[in-house]
This record gives sequence, C-alpha cells and structure tokens, in this order.
Amino acid sequence: MRIIFMGTPDFAVPALAALHRAGHEIACVYTQPPRPAGRGKQLRPSPVALEAERLGVEVRSPVSLRNAEAQAEFASFNADVAVVAAYGLILPQPVLDAPKHGCLNIHASLLPRWRGAAPIHRAVMAGDTETGVTIMQMEAGLDTGPMLHKVTVPVGTKTTGALFDELGAVGAAAMVEVLANLAAFAPEVQDDAAAIYAPKIDKAEAKIDWSRSAEVVERLVRGLAPFPGAWFELEGANGPERVKLLLAEVVEGSGAPGTVLDEDFTIACGSGALRPLKLQRAGKPVLERAEFLRGRAVAAGTTLA
Repeated sequence: MRIIFMGTPDFAVPALAALHRAGHEIACVYTQPPRPAGRGKQLRPSPVALEAERLGVEVRSPVSLRNAEAQAEFASFNADVAVVAAYGLILPQPVLDAPKHGCLNIHASLLPRWRGAAPIHRAVMAGDTETGVTIMQMEAGLDTGPMLHKVTVPVGTKTTGALFDELGAVGAAAMVEVLANLAAFAPEVQDDAAAIYAPKIDKAEAKIDWSRSAEVVERLVRGLAPFPGAWFELEGANGPERVKLLLAEVVEGSGAPGTVLDEDFTIACGSGALRPLKLQRAGKPVLERAEFLRGRAVAAGTTLA
C-alpha cells in the first residue's frame, strides 16, 4: 500500500520501521516539529523524524492541519491509507477522508476503555490486569471510531515505561497484520456506554499521598515511571528536597502515613507500607535503595511530605 505515516514519539517508531520493512511505500511521514530539549534547549527532531531520515522518507511537520493549503498538500500524496500512532495533532475531516481507506490509528488500550491522551498511565494507575492495542478507523470523535483489531497484553508489575516499549512493538505488528489483508478485518462499533477516558497526567497527580493504601501508591509509582515520576519531599539541611520514587514494593507495616518505619526505608501508608526500590534525587541518576541510603541516610521516625 501507499501510506502516509503520522507519529511523533518513540512509541510510534516500531510501526514506521515495520511498515517499511513489510514492503509498503511510505509516501511521506508527518510528525511534530522539532522541540527544544536537553540542558541547552537545542531544537531536537522527534524520534519518528529521525527514523524517517534513516529510512530516506520525506518528512512534513506542519503546525496545524486545519488550513486548506495543508489539507491539499496531504491529499496530493494520493495515499491508500494513513497510519497514525501518537501523532499529537487533531485530524480534521478533510484529512480523515483524503486517503482511499481513511486513517487507521494504533491506540494503546483496549478500546473503549481508556480513550484519550494517557491510556497506558491510566491503565497502570487503575490497577488494570491487562491492556493492549486497538487498531481503529479514525473519525472526528476522540478515539471513538470502529475497531478493526485488538491485541491483549498482561500488565503484571510493569511500569508505564516498560508497557510503552512493549505496546509500541505489539501495535507495529498488529498494524502490519491488518494492512496485509484489510478486507478481512470487519469494523466493530465501540460501545460508548463502556467508554472510560484517560486524561493527560496533571502535575498535581504526581505528588504521593501517603494517606492512600500502599497498593494504590505502588500503582501510582509504576504508572508514572519513568515520566513524570511520582515524588515526595524529604527534609534536608537546606530545606525540603524533592525525590522521585520510580519503583517500590508493598510490604507489611503500619504507622502514621508518611512515617519511615525502619532503617530500610519502609514507609507507612494509609494501610500497609511501601519500600522504595529505585529513587532519584533532583539532577541525580536513578539509584537502587541501598545506594540511595548510602548517600542520603533516612532515619526511622522521619516524616515524608
């Protein structure tokens, strides 16, 4: 097929590579414009743009697709289908209608559960036992279109970061499978009554509330790892210091929420207790608990904010 590929982050790279490897003609890649990144805030192309360059594919990075000129340019590629994976722009109706077979999206959830911007984070934070990818036909609504194919993946104790990598690969394989025989995948209308939305993660959600159960806090930690990272404040010589908690385990223990119970950094929650496994101080590398405590001892009885 002649494909327009639309994606931006690392999640979308496996799909672009797999479609190219499968022998499809990638007419053009649409991705978000370069963004400032790193300490020097230098403009950095998106991961998809870098992969397109490696493959020798033409790249477009419009700020918007709402104007007639951008829509006409999109239509001029005469694509059989557009494949979308975490692109980052709303596709207006003329864009959705331009390819012969419309626009197909790789969505990182089992729709209609977790429509929206942060489906992987929300699935982990909610304690879902499984997630997956849905290949869907795009329409004007937010992730409301008919579903063509679903692949289920167990969540277990995976972090959002681990699931991003896994679902990126699963989604790539699923899209290749669908495009190999598009007519064999009958569209299934979503049940809007069963829909749950996955709003973008708000910064305020990342602060750990120790009054919640240890199980809920542990899911928050995995759900926000590695980014933006759940955090707490630890009192230091120069005032409170923000520490990210990137992995933890639920253990036995009880006490006032936020109280460090022993020298092994066991922390009391609203019910049960949590023991950190990986932590990160501001501007420092991620450390295992033992390494962290060697550089920053935390006495039993300490209260975390």
